[in-house]
Amino acid sequence: MRDFQKAGRSVTISQNGMCATSHPLAAKVAVQMLEAGGNAVDAGIAAAMVLNICEPQMTGLGGDCFALLQPAPLAGFIGLNASGRAPAGLSAARLRAAGHAAIPDRSADAVTIPGAVDGFVTLSNDHGKLPLSDVLAPAISYAEQGVPVAPRVAFDWGVAAGRVSGEARYLFNGKPPQVGQVFAAPGQAEVLRRIAHEGRAGFYEGEVAEDMVTTLRKAGGSHTLDDFAATKCDYVTPISTVYNGHTLTELPPNGHGATAILMANILGNFDLASLDPLGVTRTHLEAEAAKLAYDARDRFIADPSAMQRLEHFLSAETAAKLAALIDPAKALHLPDTRLESVHKETIYLTVVDKNRMALSLIYSIFHSFGSGIASNKFGILLQNRGAGFALQAGHPNEAMGGKRPMHTIIPGMLEKPGEFLMPFGVMGGQYQPNGHMRFMSNIADYGMDPQTAIDAPRAFAQAGELALERGYSDKVRAGLAALGHNITTPETAIGGAQAIRIDNNGLLMAGSDPRKDGCAIGY
Repeated sequence: MRDFQKAGRSVTISQNGMCATSHPLAAKVAVQMLEAGGNAVDAGIAAAMVLNICEPQMTGLGGDCFALLQPAPLAGFIGLNASGRAPAGLSAARLRAAGHAAIPDRSADAVTIPGAVDGFVTLSNDHGKLPLSDVLAPAISYAEQGVPVAPRVAFDWGVAAGRVSGEARYLFNGKPPQVGQVFAAPGQAEVLRRIAHEGRAGFYEGEVAEDMVTTLRKAGGSHTLDDFAATKCDYVTPISTVYNGHTLTELPPNGHGATAILMANILGNFDLASLDPLGVTRTHLEAEAAKLAYDARDRFIADPSAMQRLEHFLSAETAAKLAALIDPAKALHLPDTRLESVHKETIYLTVVDKNRMALSLIYSIFHSFGSGIASNKFGILLQNRGAGFALQAGHPNEAMGGKRPMHTIIPGMLEKPGEFLMPFGVMGGQYQPNGHMRFMSNIADYGMDPQTAIDAPRAFAQAGELALERGYSDKVRAGLAALGHNITTPETAIGGAQAIRIDNNGLLMAGSDPRKDGCAIGY
C-alpha cells in the first residue's frame, strides 16, 4: 500500500468496465461507449479518435496502430498489425545516391502510407458491436468544438512547435498553444464523417486520399492513389515468453515487441526479485540487457518478409549467451549503431468491458507531429514512420517500396495464469521494450500493483548515456557512475504507461501514468 502522506494516486478499481488513457476526455468517452452497450473495441476506437484532437502531436489519422485483443476470457489473443507500407516508388538506392545516410525525418520520403484507419475499420467490422458512425460521433464533436490543451500536451507542443512551422492549423498566430487554449480540427471532423459513413474508402479513396497524395507529391514524395487504395492491415500470430511465472505476450516484427521478449529472456538469467528495485544492481543489469537487446534489434528486426531469424532472436540459448556478456561490476560500451531516430510521440490505451473483452491498443504518428507535413485541404498530419528504415544496402530493414519499416510501437499483454490478465503498454519511442520489461519486473519481481508499477522511477540506457529520472537517489547515481555509466537526467519524463489488471475474482484494477495528463476511469 502506498504512503498516503506522499503525492501519488491510488490504483483505480471497478467491477464492470474500465479504460486507462493519457487524456481524461478520451477515457470518459470510452466509458460512455461501454455504458451505451458497446464493447472494448468500440470504446477503444472511440477513445483513440478523441486522442487525435487531445494529443495531435502524438497521434492522428495519418499514423499507424497495433492491437492485441482477447475477445473473451481464455479465448486466446488476436494480433493486429495496422502499420503502413512504403509507397511503391521509395528507393534506398536513390536516397543513397542523393547523399543520405538516413531518411530525412521531415521529408516526404519518410512518409509511409497511414495504416491506422484501415486497422480501426477492420477491428470495428470484425469485433465491434456498435455502428462505426456511433463510435466516431464523440470525436467528430470534439474536432468541431475543440478541446482545451492539457498541461503535458502544451509542454510537448512547445518543444516540437518548430516541426509544424507554416502549418497554421497546429499553431496559434504562429506559436504553440498555452494550457487551456482550445484546439479544434474541423477538417478532421469532415474526414471522420466520411469514414463513419463510407468506411475505409472514405479515407483511402476519393477526395481525402487525393488531398494526401497531392500534398505529398508537392513535397517531393512518390506516393500514388494506388498506394493508398492498396493499404491493408494484417492479423498476426502473437509471440510470448515466460518470466518469473508471468507470460508476456507481444506482436511479432515489424514491430519490436521481440526486443522486449529478448530483454525478458536475458534478465531471466538473473535474480532481480532479490534486488532493491531502485538500487544500483537492478538498474545496472537492466541497462546492460537493454544495450544488448537493442543492438540485436537493430541488426535483425524488419518487415517479416525480410526477417529470417526470429526463432533465433527469441530463443533461450541466444538470451543466455547475451546474459553471459554482462559484467555485474562494469558497464558495456557498445557502438551506437541504432538505425532509427529518437522519438517519443505515441499514445497507448487499454479498455476492458463487462464481458472481459480486453483491448491493448497503441497508435502513433512517430516523431512529434510526424513528418510535419499536413494535407492541404483536411489538415491530416502524416507520419514519418519511414525514418525507421535503414539505408544500408542489403540490411534486412533497408528501405524499399511496399515494405514496412522497423516499428517501435508495441501493445502488450501480461498474464499470471490462474490469477490475472493485464493489457498494458508503455509509450516512449525507443524506450518501449525496456519499459515493458521494467513494468513486468515491477509486477512479477516486486509485487507492485499497476499504479505503483507505473509510478516507479525509470531508467534507460541509450546513445552512450544512462538516463535516470529524478526519483533515483544521489547514492544510486554515484554507484552507477562508478560502474562506468554516463549518468544523465532526461529533459522530460521517460515514457508513459497505462494498464488494467483483470483479476480472477472479477475486479478490474487500473493504473494511469502521472507523467501524462490522463487517468483510468471505470464504472
